[in-house]
Amino acid sequence: MAATPSSTAQSRVAGSSLYNPDLAPVPAERRTWTTYNYAALWISMSVNILTYMLAASLIQGGMNWKQALATVFVGNCIVLAPMLLNSHPGARYGIPFPILARASFGVLGANLAALLRAIVACGWFGIQTWIGGEAINTLVATLWPHWKQVPLGPWLCFFLFWLINLVVIIKGVDGIRALQGVSAPVLIGVGLLLLAWAYRAAHGFGPMLAAPSKFANFPDFLKFFVPALNGTVGFWATLSLNIPDFTRFARGVRQQAVGQAVALPTTMALYSFIGIAVTSATVVIYGSAIWDPVQLLSRFHSRLAVVVALLAILLATLNVNIGANVVSPANDFSNLRPRLISFRTGGIITCFAGVAMMPWKLLANYKTFILGWLSGYAALLGPLAGIMICDYYLVRRRSLLVDDLYLRGGAYEYAGGVNWRAVAALAIGAGVALAGLAIPTFRFLYDYSWFVGFGVAFTAYYTFMYSARTSESVSAS
Repeated sequence: MAATPSSTAQSRVAGSSLYNPDLAPVPAERRTWTTYNYAALWISMSVNILTYMLAASLIQGGMNWKQALATVFVGNCIVLAPMLLNSHPGARYGIPFPILARASFGVLGANLAALLRAIVACGWFGIQTWIGGEAINTLVATLWPHWKQVPLGPWLCFFLFWLINLVVIIKGVDGIRALQGVSAPVLIGVGLLLLAWAYRAAHGFGPMLAAPSKFANFPDFLKFFVPALNGTVGFWATLSLNIPDFTRFARGVRQQAVGQAVALPTTMALYSFIGIAVTSATVVIYGSAIWDPVQLLSRFHSRLAVVVALLAILLATLNVNIGANVVSPANDFSNLRPRLISFRTGGIITCFAGVAMMPWKLLANYKTFILGWLSGYAALLGPLAGIMICDYYLVRRRSLLVDDLYLRGGAYEYAGGVNWRAVAALAIGAGVALAGLAIPTFRFLYDYSWFVGFGVAFTAYYTFMYSARTSESVSAS
């Protein structure tokens, strides 16, 4: 646990322009999250429509159920590594992601890292809000069929769900924890009920899972598997960066690590299997794969089943949207001007930016979702993760001067508040990963954008920082 600063140091930090209460280190008495809370966090965030759609899109892309399930499981085991590595400083020092980023990027340069993460979160917020609006639209149409004739019905529902999210934002992290504790076990049960429906309607798992892979040979399979695995890693690459926003409330390092390690890969695999199996069943039942569960529910004849399922979807979507897509950008925007932008104000900015990202286009089809959205932002977040992990574990050996993270002229001032070595490493890592879009011969760089960006930026940052320390040592002698 980090040492408690003196009253003089606390006063100096509290008076800094880089400080506000929302970004402050969490005191020991407020670090109350247990292993259950972190397990519930991942259960509640994993059991959502986008997890279902991610797995279902792999089936639609040509994989059989075993290939799709293995891709999701392996991808989540991979992303668990940076997740746990970035969790440690949050749990140890009680600081959120944008403050941790100041150690590597500088007290002002961290705004770049925070903005990149915030922009991606705004996109996810818009996507989840669009799905929630779609669920409300289907729910209203089920109860009142004439609603289907309303020209702007889907848009009205979209903005209604947007307003619900806006209202919930003011409750903060403690409200999210309460929602997770209630919704997590219920949502698992709803998923199992949906699987039971598919089993009965398709007359067993045999017909449901009999669809073969559409790939003629292994090279053809790899052409889809590589970007699919990259997209699966990119799915939670966002949270692997800002996980300190949650682990700062942990009772200890071990509690949060165990909760995450147990719940993330297992819950993702379970709910992905539901998406895979149910999507496969739709081929048997309806003659075509339906990867959107809301669209699938609109075909059900039982009004009661539709209403219950859609209400559960709305609860899950609201839960993951606030937990995964508001907490981080609200802190990130607050980091830009701590004295002017509070957590609540940052959340409001996120709401409007999410609409501006035009989520209906990001969800146009599985190709734009996996190959465009997931792989695209993975090229930016992979380098950020590489730089932050390298800095914390290799450069600083897990030792941070917490007070200096909130002060100008301290250990993390670098050059005018910016560590240009980190900025250069980020540019190199992202540039190499994105080169595959511009140069067809190097397409594999983009297909593995998260991995390439992480490795290149990690190496570049360590090289730059090692060279700088060597130069300083030579100058001093």
